[in-house]
Amino acid sequence: MADYEIPKLTGEGYVEVPAVQDETMKGSGPFIAKQDFQKAMGFPADFGAVGELVPNWKERALDKLVDLKSRYRSLQLYLDICVKCGACTDKCHYFIGTSDAKNMPVARQDLLRKVYRRYFTFAGKHFPKLVGAVDLTEEVVREWYNYYHQCSQCRRCSVFCPYGIDTAEISMAAREILDHIGLGSKYNNEIIGKVFKIGNNLGLPGPALDDTLQGIEEDVLDDTGVAVRYPLDMEGAEILLVTPSADFFAEPHIDGLIGYGKVFHEAGVTWTFSSYASEAANFGMFVGSYENMRRVSLRIREAAIKLKVKRLVFGECGHAWRVAYSFLNTLAGPFDFLDQRYPIPQHILEFTLGELEKGTLKIDKSENDDKVLTFHDSCNVARGSRMGNYPGGQFEIPRKVIKAVCNHFVDMPADTIHDATFCCGGGGGLLTDDLMELRVKGAQPRAEALKHVTTHNGVTHMAAICAICKSQFTKVLPYYGFTMDQIVSVHQLVSNALILQRQESVVSPRPSEEDEDNDDD
Repeated sequence: MADYEIPKLTGEGYVEVPAVQDETMKGSGPFIAKQDFQKAMGFPADFGAVGELVPNWKERALDKLVDLKSRYRSLQLYLDICVKCGACTDKCHYFIGTSDAKNMPVARQDLLRKVYRRYFTFAGKHFPKLVGAVDLTEEVVREWYNYYHQCSQCRRCSVFCPYGIDTAEISMAAREILDHIGLGSKYNNEIIGKVFKIGNNLGLPGPALDDTLQGIEEDVLDDTGVAVRYPLDMEGAEILLVTPSADFFAEPHIDGLIGYGKVFHEAGVTWTFSSYASEAANFGMFVGSYENMRRVSLRIREAAIKLKVKRLVFGECGHAWRVAYSFLNTLAGPFDFLDQRYPIPQHILEFTLGELEKGTLKIDKSENDDKVLTFHDSCNVARGSRMGNYPGGQFEIPRKVIKAVCNHFVDMPADTIHDATFCCGGGGGLLTDDLMELRVKGAQPRAEALKHVTTHNGVTHMAAICAICKSQFTKVLPYYGFTMDQIVSVHQLVSNALILQRQESVVSPRPSEEDEDNDDD
């Protein structure tokens, strides 16, 4: 199944800290972006063949580091204050899965920190060997590219760091420097380019989205006998739903999207997707580029204004919710044109829980009795955002919804959930097949926790609220003896249990094919 060794699971709910090994994951990193992808994002593209560095790359790299540490005071703080206490060393899923010493968070940070010390500290300039400072060479840059694409920016190590050093911010800074000297990730930069050109990560144009939504309406009607609408570009709707584009075609994502529509239908609210902003994900965060994060976010603002909506709701996507909750108002605000009585933005789980608590939704929990559920806390939701108006809402609200629609729920071991949750192993812009070995090995800690509750508590399915987590798990968990269909969306569970009582939709039906033919005449 793989030409590398798959980590063994014990099923006891804990992971063995591996013996440290040198450079087990040494390599060239993921595929490198072409000039066209670089240009689309505003990065320098004056290099020759793919993989070559731009002219004067060393000066450009150091200039960009000066720029970043002047813009983000936290970056310089994190580069200065590490005392090598070792608290983070065994907290990284990639170190646990690969045993590579440079995948210990402190060691990965030091790849940039050593260069920072050499050029920006007194001791590093005059006594480099004494403080571990190194010159910026092409070999160093290539090592950056490899190992800074072995960090999913999950921030688990930061939870355990006594100084609160955010490894993700250092990884983001390193990737932005690399983008400015010709070493951008093909996977990330190509995806961002698709958003700018078409509106979503997958490059699905408006007609394809409309056809997909029409097919969903037909499927739901056949399944339930109720005409639930999934509108696109409906001006004047109350809610603009922004969801990851994976929700439009892939399982189990699309099953969650079906659940969104059913909830809105029963709540009696008008809502719409936007073909212009048909993507909640924002890969600008993964490459550390504020400018590209802002460009992606502004599309959502522009769509909300154009469609004259009153509320903004985000679907199940981990890093999209972090960007929305933590940064959206700074990136694309103010959103003073929206209805201020509601959260701006609002997560679909917040909306659904509100309707459950009001009694709007009639639930038959037995529809999910073929499953014993557990829940994976996605990193960017758990450690980079909140839900509800109280601390810990991002942990409680998903579980409240699951328990409201399922009879059987079991949490995984306490040191693997909530803010100590393990990453899926594919986040941070690493969900690409050229990094499969890393992804499989990085999933080991979560697979270990899942194996524990599967063995001891009879768990059959794991729910998630992140598009990347769902895609990663369906791909890599079979390496550990699980099956693809054991991963489900939370709103898939809602969809299963929800009894549709409202026979008429408050959303107008889309024009029929006959109407469209008449319009053409």
